[in-house]
Formats: sequence, structure tokens, C-alpha cells
Amino acid sequence: MEKRSDILHRGDARAANRALLRSLGLTEQDFQKPFIGIVNTWSEINPGHVHLRTLAEAAKAGVRMAGGVPFEVNTIGLCDGIAQGHPGMRRILPSRNLIADSMELAVDANQFDAVIVLASCDKIVPASWMAIARLDVPAIMITGGPMMPGRFRGEQLVLPAAREAQGRMIRGEIAPEDFQEIEECLCPGPGSCSMMGTANSTSCLTEVMGLSLPGCGTSHAVDAKKLRIARDSGEQILRIWKEGLKPSKILTLSALKNAITASMAFGGSTNIVLHLLALANELGIPLSLETFDEISRQTPFICSIKPSGKFPMLGLEDAGGVPAVLNELRDLLDLQVLTVTGKTLGENLTGVRNRNPEVILSRQKPLRKEGGIAILRGSLAPGGAVVKQSGVSEKIMVHTGPARVFETEVSAREAVFGNRVKPGEVIVIRYEGPKGGPGMPEMLSVTAALVGMGLAESVSLVTDGRFSGSTRGPCIGHVVPEAQDGGPIALVRDGDPIAIDIPHRRLDLLVSQEELERRRKSWTPPSLKVNRGYLKTFAERVSSADKGCISI
Repeated sequence: MEKRSDILHRGDARAANRALLRSLGLTEQDFQKPFIGIVNTWSEINPGHVHLRTLAEAAKAGVRMAGGVPFEVNTIGLCDGIAQGHPGMRRILPSRNLIADSMELAVDANQFDAVIVLASCDKIVPASWMAIARLDVPAIMITGGPMMPGRFRGEQLVLPAAREAQGRMIRGEIAPEDFQEIEECLCPGPGSCSMMGTANSTSCLTEVMGLSLPGCGTSHAVDAKKLRIARDSGEQILRIWKEGLKPSKILTLSALKNAITASMAFGGSTNIVLHLLALANELGIPLSLETFDEISRQTPFICSIKPSGKFPMLGLEDAGGVPAVLNELRDLLDLQVLTVTGKTLGENLTGVRNRNPEVILSRQKPLRKEGGIAILRGSLAPGGAVVKQSGVSEKIMVHTGPARVFETEVSAREAVFGNRVKPGEVIVIRYEGPKGGPGMPEMLSVTAALVGMGLAESVSLVTDGRFSGSTRGPCIGHVVPEAQDGGPIALVRDGDPIAIDIPHRRLDLLVSQEELERRRKSWTPPSLKVNRGYLKTFAERVSSADKGCISI
């Protein structure tokens, strides 16, 4: 077969190129084989990625068995959890765009015939989607898999328990030694955080969209099943290369709508809105916030997975994983879409069953009649805002209260832990958007503090920043326009009444238009917080959240 990689080494003019490749140990026979890029995001400081080198070896073994030549290349992979609560968090979302760019450069410069991408965590998986869509060479993803859940005196815990435990200790519910024990037992080994946070939401959606082999999304990092999937992926990439099955044949509008539908059923992270919008942009497919809300209204929330349910990711794996959930949603999906198996999604679901109806509930008796995410609009968010309604108590789905305004996440967190936020208030954190942050940092420390301090059913939070996939409670993010762009959120003052009505999709600032116009006349945009390096470039070029925070 004609190979893309032939341009590297075919003909007398490529003698120097061949010499360099021979220095790597390649033989004459290797030049006749397809070159397969193994794009790895392994890192020693990211628990979700620390084991990816082992999976890469399994994938390379599969490539060799199928007659290809594997070449491993690397890019960065940052851990959201380790970056939480300090300036490092401002680098996390921007890293998504940079990772996608770096993958594009590595694959195109080396003219790989096909690629296998290994990724696990929050921004690295969607960055991989973006790069795969942009490159449009045959590709398979291997997601690294969830971490095993922590165990605390017989109870299965996931990572937010540490942040929530701080508030519980302040309130006297647990002792300092309990707090220490919880910290020590939460993360027992490698893998992405053991809940339906952003990492596992995007890993599951990778499988839904047909970019990874069936079972990959929930097979755990320490399970030998993951090694088998990695080796099988190495063999399969040669098959789809020979068939010419490119991502553009897999990543269609129907595949994206399937992903949104599945995420609503999973109770997935609010961050999937940003990432699927960014992927759609790479594909040239029109996708809007309205599509997310329309699908949410017709898709029930059926997966009882933490943080919005009872079980860790291990429960979903044992119940049948992503295929079992999709089987429950069959009539809401396009089952004719192609996948990297070379078969349709419907064919992949043959013989699948739900092995635990307490984890994956029936459509007839869901956890909630609507999906996990709702899109709100109103005078405070004319361009839209996002809330994980699956994690909001029914008691506070509708809430009107006085604003408590904070310019930073840190000041809001200190106020919560200092008992300076009262039940009934609406916390507003602004200038934390894509430009204002810059980098649209997560407000996880504040949301966890609200839960830990017992305020999750009485205090709402509104921000132009975003939230971790582990967030629960009445937390509304992605407010557009952001404060830095002069959105209404920039004009809110302490005491202003804010009305939240999630069932009716409303977020309103109950202040007269005349008063807001008076405030606007005295408002001027603050200078960007960063005036050098990559964050400056990001802030100057980033789109708004309703467009996916892409570079423009």
C-alpha cells in the first residue's frame, strides 16, 4: 500500500533521512511497513498518567504483531487535582489547546501513517480528540482508566472527600486524625480520579464516539484488562489503516450527539460542554449550547456514580461499563455511526447487558427525568451558563438570594471556611473566566468548602470560571459574557437579588436596566492579570466559553 510515511525515506534524495532512521535500529524491511505514532502523555507527577508507559509498551507490541513499526513520542499531561487551589490551575485549560497543537506538530512532522494516543486526564483526553480531528489520519485512543476507589473504614471514597473533610473537621464532625486518615487512603494507586469527574467523563465519551475499543472507558488502570485493550488497539490500528478508516468517518454530528446523550445519562462533568464545542470546531460541525439543553431535556440521568450518585467508577465497570449504559439508551442514539472496531455502534452493543440495575438504572425509573447538565440563560448570563443539575439538591433547584461578590476564588473560600457566608446567599466569583482568570480556573475548593460546611442546600454559587467534574451542589459556571468582557456579572454588587430557576433554565440579576446602565458607565475593564508567556497569548486569543475556549 502507498504510505504517508514514504515521503520520509523513499528515493535517493532521502538517503540522509534513511540514515537517521537506521540510527534508531530500523532495518530495510522496516521501510516497507507503516510507521505508527504512539503519542504518549506519560508523566511522573500525574497519577492518571504515571502508568501510561506500560500501556504504551503493550500497544507497541500489538503494532509489531500486526506488521507495523511503532514510534513513541511524548507531550505534556497536567493533573487538575495537583493544580487545584493555586496559580497552577490557571494553566490547566490553556494546556488543552497547547497539547492539541503539540500532537499535531509531532504527527505531521514525522508523517506517521496512523496514531495511537494514550491519555487519561481532564484536558488531555479532549486535547487528543481535537488533534485527532485536525490530523485526520487513522487513530485509536487508549484511555488510561480510573483509579481504584479509596477505602475509609469500609466506606468507598473518592477524591472530593478530602476537600469536604476539611469543612467537616472545622465544624467538629470529624477529628484531625480522621482527616489525616481520609487523606492517606483516598488515592490507592495509578489512574484517573475514581468518580465521574472530567477525566472519566471524557474517557467514557471517547468510547461512545467510537475512538477507543469497547470496554476501554471504564476498565481500571490496575486491571490487566487495560493491558489487553492496549495490545488489541495496537493490532487494530493496522487494520483501520489498511481500510482507510479515518476520524472524519467516525466523528460525525451524530457521534457528537451520541456523546452528549451519554454524558447526560452518566451525570458527566460540565467541562464536556467546553470540550465537545472545541471538538466540533475542529470538525467544522455547527454545535451550540442549545443542542446540549435539548438533549438533556429528553435524556434521563440513570448512572448512580459519584459525585452525583452512590458508587465509584468501579461500580460502573462491574455493571457493564459504557456499553451497558448505551444499551439502555438505544432509541436515543444513532446506532449506525462507525467506530474504530470497523463496526457500527449498534453492532458493538450486540449481547450487552446491564449487570447491576442499582448502578445503571432503567429509563423507566431514572435518578432524574432530565440529563445531568442544564444550560441557563437570563439577564445575568445572556450568552449562557452551565450547571450540573444532577448534583443539585431538589431543595435548591429554585433559589433567590442576595449576592455575595468575590473577585477571586481564594477570598470566597476563606469566607466560607470563616463562617462569613450565610444560608440563602448567592456567592458570585468573577474575573475568573477564560480571559479574566486568565485560563478559566476551576472553583472546586469553594464548592467543596460549601459541602463540607453544610451549605450545599442553602447557598448557590455563580461564576464566569468553571468547575471540576467532581463538583456537586448548586454551582453555576461558564457565565457568558465573562466579567473581563463587561458581562452583567461585572456589574453585580453585594446584596443584589439573584434568581436561579434551573427547571425553567433561568439565571437573572434582579436589578433594573437603568441601574445597570449607571453602573456600566463607571466600569472599566481591568488590565489582564498576566502580561507575559503562554497565559498572555491564551488570554489575548481565547474565545468565550460558549464557543469552547478555543484559540481564535
